[in-house]
Amino acid sequence: MKLDTQKGLKNEQKFGHWKELSNGGRLYWYEVIGQFGCSACYFKEVDAKEKTVRFYQEIYNDKGELIEIHEKYPKDKGHKRISEE
Repeated sequence: MKLDTQKGLKNEQKFGHWKELSNGGRLYWYEVIGQFGCSACYFKEVDAKEKTVRFYQEIYNDKGELIEIHEKYPKDKGHKRISEE
């Protein structure tokens, strides 16, 4: 069982989707659909104690193609362009 089950429950409620990782942690995510067909998917990776180890955002165009990644934590690396639209 996770050390901080309260954090785990809170993450489950906030993100809605998750999968168990081989290291005992979890990867949580949720998707936001934009007005013009684009979408963003937010990912939060935590360790076995529910401590955040990585948080990033993937941006998709209206065709569902990954066009940008924005790594926000542990260091904000800004937006990295993957492909041109």
